Amino acid sequence: MTASQLRLVLETEQLDEALAFYRDALGLTEHESYDGPDGARVVILSVPSVTLELANPAQVRYIDEVEVGRPTSRAYGLSVRVAFEVADAVATTAALGAAGATVIAPPVETPWRSLNARLEAPGGMQITAFQELD
Repeated sequence: MTASQLRLVLETEQLDEALAFYRDALGLTEHESYDGPDGARVVILSVPSVTLELANPAQVRYIDEVEVGRPTSRAYGLSVRVAFEVADAVATTAALGAAGATVIAPPVETPWRSLNARLEAPGGMQITAFQELD
């Protein structure tokens, strides 16, 4: 068996704010949406390319230290963080902050030659906006 698609589901009480953030500010494309009974609603956004990154707790702590300077992933009770590659991490961080994200840490150059910023998106998901430098 081979999986052919990754679909990540983020549950949020702030759907409109999250949609404005991910679709309008981050530029993801709306693929489809559905309304259901009792106010049920889902919007499916497309990302051009997806990878699944598996990391042990030591690596997660290391990434937190590099990007933020302190543990943050587990501090937020999260075991998932979503990272988006962007053309300009500095400009994107400013734009996402203006669009409602909380900037946890501004862009920092990592040992793996990327410029990474950590944010909390509307709806509570912690994200990394990263720019490859090579």
